[in-house]
This record gives sequence, C-alpha cells and structure tokens, in this order.
Amino acid sequence: MPPRTLASLAHALGAAPDLDAALVALGESLAEVDRFAIVSLFTFDARRQLLRERLTPDGSTVSRARADTTLDHLPTRIRTQVASGAQFADLGEQSDEFARLLGLAPLLQEEGLLALHGLQTDGHLAAVLALFEPKRFFGTRVVERFEPSVSLFELAFARFAEQEARNEAVRTLEDVTQRVHGEYVKHLAALEQQLAAARSTPSGNAALSPERLVALEGEAAKSKEEARRAVRRAEAVENQVQAAVGQLEQAHIELHRRGESVRQKTRTLYLLERVLTLDAQTHDPRQLVDGLLALVGDDMQAQRCSLMLRAPGTQQLYIAAAKGLAPGVGEGKRIAIGQGVAGKVALSREPLLVTDVSQAGAHPLLNDEYLTTGSFISFPLIYGEELIGVLNLTNRAQRGVFVEEDVERVRLLALVISLIAQHAALPERLLESIGVR
Repeated sequence: MPPRTLASLAHALGAAPDLDAALVALGESLAEVDRFAIVSLFTFDARRQLLRERLTPDGSTVSRARADTTLDHLPTRIRTQVASGAQFADLGEQSDEFARLLGLAPLLQEEGLLALHGLQTDGHLAAVLALFEPKRFFGTRVVERFEPSVSLFELAFARFAEQEARNEAVRTLEDVTQRVHGEYVKHLAALEQQLAAARSTPSGNAALSPERLVALEGEAAKSKEEARRAVRRAEAVENQVQAAVGQLEQAHIELHRRGESVRQKTRTLYLLERVLTLDAQTHDPRQLVDGLLALVGDDMQAQRCSLMLRAPGTQQLYIAAAKGLAPGVGEGKRIAIGQGVAGKVALSREPLLVTDVSQAGAHPLLNDEYLTTGSFISFPLIYGEELIGVLNLTNRAQRGVFVEEDVERVRLLALVISLIAQHAALPERLLESIGVR
C-alpha cells in the first residue's frame, strides 16, 4: 500500500461509506507515523455521560469492545479539555493508569503516553478519540505529528453524524406522515361508507335528507384535501431538513478551514518568536545559522534542507548550513549565481516550487541524485534590494508534497532570516569560521 499522506487520507475519508471505513483509513495514517501506536474511538452516551463502546482499527477491519466507563473517572482538567473538543488532552504520567481503565494497555503491551481528543456534533460531545503511543525519550511526540490527520477525521466523523441525524429525521417524518395519512384514510373510508349508505337509503327517510348527503360529500372532499396538504407539508419539512444538513456540512468545512488557518498562523508566530529569541541569545554565527535552518526545516518537515548565503563581493553562493544533503555536498561548497536551482533562484529573486517528480527531474537540486520526493521549495533571501542567500527545502516527511500555502509560510520566515543574517553579518562571519572551498 502506498504511504498515506494528508491528501490521500482526505480522499479516503471522503470516499469512506461508513464510520468503520473512515476509522480504518485513520489507523493506516497512524501506522505511517508510528506503527506501534494505537488509536481508538469511544462512542459517548450524553444522557448517561458514559463511554459505551470502543472501536479500534485492526488492519482492514474494526474491532469492537464494551467500555462502559464514565467521564467522571478522568481528572477535571482532562475532562474539561475533552468536552471542549479543541485539542488533545495529554494525561502524562497518569497515562498507564487510564489506558488500563479504557482497555488500551493490553493492546500496546508496554509503557506509553495517552492523549484524548473529544469529537463534537452540534456543539455537544459525541465521541472521544484516544491515542496511546509508546514512551520515547527522544524525538517529536506522535500526537503532534498525528494531529492534522485527526482534524481530517473529525470532519468525516461530523459528516457521518449528520447523515445519521438526517436519516433519523427522515425516518421520524416518514412515521409521522404515515400515521397522519393512515388516520385520514381511515376517517375518509368511514365517511365514504356513510355516504354510500346514505345514497342507498330511500329519500323519504328524514335522517338521510339531501342536505345530509351534501354535508357528507363536503366532509369527504375536505378530508381528502387535508390529507394531500399533510403530505405536502411533510415533503416540505423533509426538504428543509436536507437543506439544513447541507448548510451544516458546509459550515463544518469552513470552520475546519479557519481553525487550520489559525493553527498555522499560531505556529508561524511561535517560530518567529523562537527565531528572534535565538538571535538575541546566540552570538556564535555557527550556532545561529544552524538554529535558523533547524527551525525552518522542522516546521516544514523537510528531511533535507540547506541555507546558502552570498559570498561578500562575489557572484557566488556558499552552503552555510545543511541537513541531509548528499555525500560530497558539504558546508562551504560554492555555486555561481545563475547555475543550478539555487543559483537560478538567486538570479531571478523569485521562489521556485516543484510539486511532482517530472518537474523535479528537470530541475535537480544541486545535481543531487538523492532527491526522493520530487517536491521542493527554493526561496531567495532578500533584505531591501540586497540578495542575502537562498533557502532550500526538500524531501518532506512521509513523502508529503509542498504546496502554494507552504511557500507563503516560508516567505515570512525567509524575511526574518534575511533580517537576522544582515543584522548579524552572517555571510562575512561564517566564511571566517568554515573556510572557503
């Protein structure tokens, strides 16, 4: 099976026919991040405040088990975070205790860290997603890398919840319509029987006068018209319900888009603060340039990246800091402005985004045969009218693809890096420390 990217996960969730299929897709996405981690979905009974059933993806199927655990067992802080559904609530040192309570500990069979995320529908808690990951001493937490996938699953969960609510509303309307229609049909049949009996009775009978016959016919016609109106009202209500559900789906999508935009902006502000703090606290040019590259590379999930600065008084760029480049491409290596991808970007002063393998074949980054993803960003560093250098990002984690939104994020970070590099005179100071090749 090809690696599960966010784009392929979104497609799988959109095509999923039911909640089980969506949960299997989420499990496959988690396996790409950490194959030892476990994700489970707990259905929530709001009336009884009870986690009723545990659904755990197991390969291409979903295993089910009774949970029957109340939220009152959770600490107040965790319970509040879960109910709000804003983000994962981390249980930290209490993870193993609550993993056993939820029946997750036997699945992992080792010490781990537990995080819970509430899923809401119509502003109310509907389910709880539990992520149990092995305890690691180094590296980024699985929950941090897995959170974008959970945001996509949350949209799919809301879609299935809305479908169920719509189906329930339709079933209720059908029951009401059938009951009302049945009562009218029954009443109409009784009237028709009375009318038939009146017509077959001799006109001399005072109880069955012509006035009575006319009244019975009018009442029968009125009943038929009321039955037709009831059916039309039921159809109109059903159409309104379907329209409201469609609007709600669009609102959920828009809310997710805005939430993701806020998270990205918050992350960018955090990185800017880190960059400025690094500049204020670090006077060593080597530590400063390594720190700048690490911040951008980690944020963009680039497994291979490089920061190239312009050698003062020349038309050349040299590698000031790098991570994961091919053997033989080290710090201090120079290229002429106008040659190679970075050189052409420096000459044009315009960013270059490559999104597919066919394009990457025509623009090999620094002639690097180890370029594996076929997607990279090369961005010029400009301060005022002066060229400072070029930032290169490639080989996104999990074989991800850089898109236009990523270029806009790099644009702001590149501006700050250019400012810091100019202020700290990094191009000149680094040449003294790493030498010229």
